[in-house]
Amino acid sequence: MRNIILGFVICLIIINASSAGESDYKTIGVIYRDSPEINSLIPKDAVIEVLAEGFDWSEGPVWIKDGGYLLFNDVPQNTTYKWSEQEGLTIFLRPAGYALGDNPPGIELGSNGLFVHPMTGKLVLCDHGNRCIAVLNRKNWSKSILVDSFEGKKFNSPNDIVISSSGHYYFTDPPYGLSSPDFPGKELDYSGVYHVEPNGSIMLVTKELDRPNGIGLSPDEKTLYVANSGNRKYWVTIDVADDGTTGKRRIFYDATEFDKYGKLGLCDGLTVDTSGNLWATGPGGVMIFTPDGKHIGSIDTGTSLSNCCFGGVEGNELYITSDMYLCRVKLNAKGIGY
Repeated sequence: MRNIILGFVICLIIINASSAGESDYKTIGVIYRDSPEINSLIPKDAVIEVLAEGFDWSEGPVWIKDGGYLLFNDVPQNTTYKWSEQEGLTIFLRPAGYALGDNPPGIELGSNGLFVHPMTGKLVLCDHGNRCIAVLNRKNWSKSILVDSFEGKKFNSPNDIVISSSGHYYFTDPPYGLSSPDFPGKELDYSGVYHVEPNGSIMLVTKELDRPNGIGLSPDEKTLYVANSGNRKYWVTIDVADDGTTGKRRIFYDATEFDKYGKLGLCDGLTVDTSGNLWATGPGGVMIFTPDGKHIGSIDTGTSLSNCCFGGVEGNELYITSDMYLCRVKLNAKGIGY
């Protein structure tokens, strides 16, 4: 009997040892722990898993809760991919952006940032190729345009979007989808951040950022986060009132000179957890910040990162689009809405 019990204990030890910090997927990179606070968010045995690879430039991940799968874009390939644990990688939508005509605005013709409308469940796309915010009808695979211009002038190339629980849209519009800054079809002489109210009214939040990029909301929806990927690398916070209108802007964190883990990467996509911590792609990987702007750690895949989002059944998995890779890190933190 003693030998049976001993054998059972040894078996449990072997099972636990093989699961801790290991994965069925290829793993890459390193997780930097700059402050003890990071250990409550990222398990000590966490690894960076490569779920799929071979993309030109992966972007815009979003978790589809009612289907249990992830969507993300390969922007240059004009393709939206679907990934799930059960089915792996499949094509979800192609073309994901520009489809008609012989005068595309650039080489990044697909969609970029994606977001699921919290009230309707519809997929909303930052359609680079068509220079608009579009809504996908998943029943018949048709698109409708939410907005494509401001004060009669065509957008540059909408990049990233967030939608509040009451249906307010906030999105960024840098010129990354255009072939050059002097693209003849460029109608706006600035890169704006915009707010679309539930009734369709659109207003300019700010035009003071030279390359506004990733965007997100705090858990209480009183703070809007915006990344700037231009000459200076930094994030700003913008106050949001109860009616969705925006107010004062502040620098949240300036990473222009940040090179602790190398300078590879811009201030690009971002997401926020239920405790208000910011997970933002920047120099050296996904940089994790406390709500008051303290950098406590980074997830470095070794390549330039574009974006990240929370997903999984319980919302405690961070999905990262990292150049040619789609990656995942299993966390203790959870995304908003889980």
